[in-house]
Formats: sequence, structure tokens, C-alpha cells
Amino acid sequence: MKRRTFLKTLGMGALSLALPTVSWPAKRTKPNVLFIAIDDLRGTAGCLGDKIAVTPNMDKLAREGTVFLNAYCQQAVCNPSRASVITGLRPDTLKVWDLKTHFRKNHPHIVTLPQYFKQHGYYTQSFGKVLHGQGPPSTDPPSWSAEPVWDHCTKRDQYVLPENRPGDKSGKQAAAECADVPDEAYIDGKVAAQAVKEIEKLAENGKAFFLAVGFRKPHLPCAAPKKYWDMYKRKTFENDHWPALNRPKDGPDIALHNWKELRGYTDIPDIGAVPPEKAAEVRHGYYAAASYTDAQIGKLIDALHKFGLRENTIVCLWSDHGFHLGEHTLWCKTSNYEFDARVPLIISSPQKKKGQVCRKLVELVDMYPTLVELAGLSVPGGLEGASMVPLLDNPERSWKRAAFTQFPRPAYYKKSFDIMGYSVRTETSHYIKWIDVKRKQPIAVELYDHRSDPYELTNLAGKEEEKATLRKLGRLLQDGWKAALPNRR
Repeated sequence: MKRRTFLKTLGMGALSLALPTVSWPAKRTKPNVLFIAIDDLRGTAGCLGDKIAVTPNMDKLAREGTVFLNAYCQQAVCNPSRASVITGLRPDTLKVWDLKTHFRKNHPHIVTLPQYFKQHGYYTQSFGKVLHGQGPPSTDPPSWSAEPVWDHCTKRDQYVLPENRPGDKSGKQAAAECADVPDEAYIDGKVAAQAVKEIEKLAENGKAFFLAVGFRKPHLPCAAPKKYWDMYKRKTFENDHWPALNRPKDGPDIALHNWKELRGYTDIPDIGAVPPEKAAEVRHGYYAAASYTDAQIGKLIDALHKFGLRENTIVCLWSDHGFHLGEHTLWCKTSNYEFDARVPLIISSPQKKKGQVCRKLVELVDMYPTLVELAGLSVPGGLEGASMVPLLDNPERSWKRAAFTQFPRPAYYKKSFDIMGYSVRTETSHYIKWIDVKRKQPIAVELYDHRSDPYELTNLAGKEEEKATLRKLGRLLQDGWKAALPNRR
């Protein structure tokens, strides 16, 4: 497949329809919030320009709000990303870069996004994976009015076939699973069903709510009911039909990794490439799982309509980070590359116009102030993001100069990491500096020109003609996120 064709197939693009704004119904003085988190979803949605993906519900939600085509996470792995979302603070501020550290370890008195709504009279509840799904970081009692549901989940809980649930083992088995079962046989179907019941209860009591619903797919294992696998042909995902995006030319080794996460599954080799048949199966399963999650999202939105809540509910849909499916010779996340750092983000507010497409740079850390402002609450100080409300009013206005992402090496460290890769993404370029944190010295630099190289296949950092660009972006990275903030006037 030629790169231009691939860009059209898996790239970004959508139609923009400007429709009249909608006011809050008089019977409710506070808008509700439905906060939908998706695990490991890259731009696999029709509204994001992916012509393979079957995602009618996300596409419909995009038509009911604003889809952000250039949204970026702060670190491409679950816990640090979700911690930055829920607190409005960046990984270096939180000192959360791994899967085990709770954000309250270093900030015990922090007020999270749902906690802030709770303090302002909202009922806050959580279903599924909203924070990290295992260990201490998976729960945060001060955030919720009621006990979370399905916040903990083992790998065993994500399979249904007996061969993938041997004995009492709770670990990884096959990387993908196809079972002819109903939606509620899998964890995300259970989460959606419970959340729908909760929406009905909330409609009855009339209290303003912040309802967070987190879906675990398409995170590995790529498990979904057979009917979602049947939406795709396996041939689509075979190596001969999948773009061969190799590691970046002149790219540093430190930017890559051994995709430890995928190798932990029993049908994936410990070393070497993924066999072609298995690669196609995992890609197929990823898309099937994305469509399965899309169907669960549809159930939530339908419930809002059914119980008369849609016109008084802000819906925010996001993914914690992207995912590689063999591009750059990588699988999974834990890099600073575009496939990992760029995420889906859709905000649908009845107060704002529908069918908008925004191409400005935004970050997941921006969601905290955005939702607070949309709800008519005062935005607390000390947050490290910018409210995107002005972009909901005018998606073409001038905005942030850059988005910031980072990732350590080793990717999965035990006590401390040796190197941090700091990334700054502008409208035209992606600059990454890898720094030895003990010596405070750079060890590698990457520069990609997104005007001619959207898939980051050639590192330009060593080119003489790029020195001015390197100096400019180096200063921007050093100045940090505050220097990139927009002027709201």
C-alpha cells in the first residue's frame, strides 16, 4: 500500500457541519457529564479518518459535537496518562511515570476532576477502567460518591474461552480471542450494562452527575465477540496489505523498544518478529475490539436519549494513548511516536455547535479545565492544561504552539529510570530529545517534518539544513508547556 493511500485510510479527516447551538433544558440547572475512557485506542474510528474501522457510534458522537484531530497524551502508557487526565497535572509534576505509583503518593491533598464536581454538589460514580486497572492506582475513594464498579480486572477476567482461562491463573494467555458469545460475556459488555442501569437511576432522582465509564478494549488481549470480528476480512490485516512502515531512518535505538507487553502473551515469540499469521490475527482482533467498544458506547448514548438526559449532558470521549500495530517495527505503546502519542478526543456539549472538526493542538491534560468550565464552574488554579472551550466556540482560532509528551527508558523500570525522552509536537514538526537524567545530558535527538513525513520515517536531526529548526524547537521544549499556552483573548 502506498503511503498516500495509507494516509487516506488511517489518517485524519471529517466533514464539518455548523448547526444551531442548544441551550440547557430549564428543568435542570446543572449539566451532567458522561466521561468515557477507552483503553489503548489509536485513531481507529471513521470520524478520525480511518476507512477500515467500523465505528458508527463514535462517528455519530462526533457529528453531535467536536472531534479533535490532533489531541495528544502526556505519556503513552495507562497509569501516567490517566493520572494526568484526572488531576490536570503532567507526569513530571505528579512524579508518576510507571504503572504502580498512585498520584496521591506525592500529592495526597490533590483534588481530582470528579472530586471537584463532587465538591460542587454532583453525584460522581465510576464504572470500569477509569484510573489504572490494577493495584493501588486503580482506585481513589475521594473522587467518588459511591464504590466504583469493575475498576479491578485481571487478564483472566478478559477471556471467556476455557483454553485461555486455565486453572486459577490470572495472567496472559492468547493475544487475541474470538468467541461466539453475547456482548455481556466480556467485561466491557458488563460495564456498559451496569452503566445503563445507573443512567436510568440517575434520570429518576434528577441529581446532577459526573458518570465515568471506562472500557478496557481494544487493549490486549484483543478479545471480542465473533460478530465484531465478522465485520472485517482477515486479508485486510495481512502484512502484504498492511503498510510496511519500518523503523525511522537515522532514528536512535533508544526511541524503540522490545514490545515487552505483547511478548508476555503465550502465542507471541520471546524474540524476533511476530509471525505473519499472528500479526494479522492481532490486528484483526484490535479492530474487532474497537468495534465492540464502539457498540458499548452506543448503548450509553442511547440510554441518555431514552431517559431524557441527552440534551442536558456533556459527553467527553477519550483514549489514554495510541498503539502500534507493527509500524516502526513496534507493537503496543511506550514510545513518543505519533502512533502512540496521538489520541481520539470528542467533546459533545449541548451548549455548543455540532459537527465541528478541530485540527488545533490539544492535550489530554486540557480536559480537566474544559469540563469544569463547560459545567459553569470556576476553574481552579494550579492546573497544567488549558480549557478548550474557546475551540468549541471557534475551532479555527489560534491556539497552543505545541503539545508535550514524554517517556522513560527503560520503559518498564523497577526503581528508577536512566533516560527520559521529552517530546514537543508543533503543527508542522515533532522534536524529541532523549536525556540522561543523572548527568542531565542529551544522548539523542529526533526531528520529523509532518508536512512531508506524517509517519515519522526519516529522522532529520542530523541534517545541516535543519539546525535552525532544531534550535527553535529545542528552546520551545526547554521553555515548556507554559510557553506554548494560547492567548484566549
